[in-house]
Amino acid sequence: MQSALIVVALLAILAAAGSYAYAGLSKGGDTPIGIHGWIAMFLGIVFTLVCGVGLMSLVFYSSRHGYDEPPSFDRHRTRDQ
Repeated sequence: MQSALIVVALLAILAAAGSYAYAGLSKGGDTPIGIHGWIAMFLGIVFTLVCGVGLMSLVFYSSRHGYDEPPSFDRHRTRDQ
């Protein structure tokens, strides 16, 4: 029951955000985007994709090379070895 309430609350927040975004985008009318706006949008998209691909590749790299494993201690090993 509690998880159903959480799902309903999250869907309500998503619907409110969607309606707010739709209202904001539909009131703009036919306002053109200048060349600086297109350049900024292109650079933002490229930077976002580079960050996403880079972080996901680091996740896969660390997972495959054992960096995500919990530390393990060898109790039989001394400091001199």
